[in-house]
Amino acid sequence: MQALLQQIDTSRLPRHIAIIMDGNGRWAEEKGQERLYGHFHGVESVRNIVEGCAELGIEYLTLYAFSTENWDRPQPEVEGLMTLLVETIRKEVPVLNKNNIRLHVIGELSMLPDFARTALNEALALTAANTGLNLVMALSYSSRWELVNAVKNIAKDVKAGKIEPDSINQDTLQKYLSTSNLPDPELMIRTSGEYRISNFLLYQLAYAELYFTNTRWPDFRKENLYEAIIDFQMRERRFGKISRQIKAKELHK
Repeated sequence: MQALLQQIDTSRLPRHIAIIMDGNGRWAEEKGQERLYGHFHGVESVRNIVEGCAELGIEYLTLYAFSTENWDRPQPEVEGLMTLLVETIRKEVPVLNKNNIRLHVIGELSMLPDFARTALNEALALTAANTGLNLVMALSYSSRWELVNAVKNIAKDVKAGKIEPDSINQDTLQKYLSTSNLPDPELMIRTSGEYRISNFLLYQLAYAELYFTNTRWPDFRKENLYEAIIDFQMRERRFGKISRQIKAKELHK
């Protein structure tokens, strides 16, 4: 792991990493266990990766913890996930504070049960003063929901005379997204061998580097994170330009 760490250029870290934590259920089923067994062990991976990002100096880490589509899963699994969520959040708040990590939450939180919203609000308040890593949990989140919600709110403000339709641009839409106070992710990691974005930060990932690994989330650790960052740093990020332009810009820095 130390050898991997030494390959990382700390001057070129992604400012914001987003992760689709996939494969908990399949990991458990492969071991002959109930799906919740995988989610329980996935919490260990969350702790490890949050710690790894904080140690590196990553500013923002967004974890796709529960999508709006996940509400359609079997009821016992959903109820178990909500209970695990609350227990984990309450247990981890002292650790977040010790490591100066601030918690944020994005998503359609009105769909969460009352006890889960209460625990989240407590954690948000208790970590609000922290100035280190910003840990963003996407809960009951759907990018299509987010975009529809943004359009609705823009329409309301146009109707109220607060916005002129002709003045609407990319910056306008950005301000109405649930991530309005966050930079866009530069690196998106998805575990467990699936090659989809699955309704996750569709607008925000427009220029993110995408990294897919076959490793199931419960097995994902710091060394896997380091491999993803090394891969990210080997890529040339052109943003629609050509290589010659990027190299010329680097020379003039």
